Amino acid sequence: MTRRPSAPPSDSHLLHTLSELSWNRFHTTAVLLFGLGWALDAFEVTLIGNVLGALRQHFGLGSNAMSVILAAWFVGLMIGAAGFGALSDRLGRRRVFLASLVLYGVATLATAFAPNLAALLVLRLLGGIGVGAEYSAINAAIAELVPSRSRGRAAAIVLNFWPLGSFIAALLAWLVLSSLPPDLGWRVVFGLGGVVALSAAWFRRHLPESPRWLIDADRAEDARAIVAGIEAGLTTLPPASAVPVVHRIRREAGQFGRLVRQYPGRLLLGAALDFAEAAGYYGLFAFLPIVVLPVLHLPADRLPLFYLAGSVGAAVGGLAAASLLDRIGRSWTVGGFYLATALGLVLFALVTGLGAGPIMLGFALVNLLATGSWIAAYPTFSELFPTALRATGIGASVAVGRVGAALSPFLVGYVGARSMPAALVMLAGFWALGAVAILIWRLRGGIEARGLALEQLSAASARGV
Repeated sequence: MTRRPSAPPSDSHLLHTLSELSWNRFHTTAVLLFGLGWALDAFEVTLIGNVLGALRQHFGLGSNAMSVILAAWFVGLMIGAAGFGALSDRLGRRRVFLASLVLYGVATLATAFAPNLAALLVLRLLGGIGVGAEYSAINAAIAELVPSRSRGRAAAIVLNFWPLGSFIAALLAWLVLSSLPPDLGWRVVFGLGGVVALSAAWFRRHLPESPRWLIDADRAEDARAIVAGIEAGLTTLPPASAVPVVHRIRREAGQFGRLVRQYPGRLLLGAALDFAEAAGYYGLFAFLPIVVLPVLHLPADRLPLFYLAGSVGAAVGGLAAASLLDRIGRSWTVGGFYLATALGLVLFALVTGLGAGPIMLGFALVNLLATGSWIAAYPTFSELFPTALRATGIGASVAVGRVGAALSPFLVGYVGARSMPAALVMLAGFWALGAVAILIWRLRGGIEARGLALEQLSAASARGV
């Protein structure tokens, strides 16, 4: 079966209706449920950083071993983003965003009972695969379900649940590690995180399949029923009928090759932005347990306080990005935040010798800028890919980014052991790379997506970019 080159008029009218709908209860519910899952992703990501001090004591780990724990997680993210991104385009968004939450919920719960370091590494890998799947499925689904004029803001609001999840993880880790023995505390924190994730998957089951994906799969009647429900503001919609897995995989063979041939510039932009933010962001979070904790001789239960301060800064930065994307446009917002983060890290490097207080404040301020950067970046490159390839494009971009995330803790540990300021300047270089990437995109005629329907973006000529 071959994909139709263009939608018939009835499908075009349906897509126009979906793009121009007024915001209603359905959109609010979808943002909240996707946001809750994203908060849990952040909970999971931040949690490992918060308990690394306790794990270091429990397993007798050095800085390289702690980097391996982080790297296992990032490798899982890479596998999940790339593999499940392609599956989301083949099998639908809904299947993947439900399965991803269940996978990492089970893996996180099982981590609470990890008997040894090897089991911990395997479970962190599986948890990372689940969260990596979330990256592609959620970003694709939210872009395809909300009105065009609100798409940037809605996607950014979903991503803004990340600081909330980070704050809860840091607060919970601080309370538990301060009140329970370290050997028990980290297990309790992981156990609670797994239970909450599985509960969120139960509520998310009410979200529908993307009508745009259904139309692309020649299932206009299913799409029409869902659009009618969205237009009516219904918050519980019946799932569309399932398509055999083998049929969908056969139909979408070669989708990554098509993405590379037809949209190389968009793929390069997504990969560059994600590599820059992942290497810079996760390197910043690895900086605290791997470099700051041993240098300042801080106890493990003090580390969550740094993350609490960082979460407050992240919330401010994320909200700022959400307010700017649909006002001044994607390119200015992304480029401005990436450049500001690079400069902020250079300034942060100048205060590292002043003690724990200035480091905590510097971390909060830089995290404000870093969070604004990636919250602006994800909607920017996610919407550039056509519906049939959107999750694959997101997944491929995120997979490249996770390479930077996996390498960054090792680089931070190596450079930071010799010079704390040098490690931060290195991270600034990653963020500068992202600023250069969005500048090149615009100089070469890359499209500015603010206010445009997804179908307009798909139809626009790539013009070599």
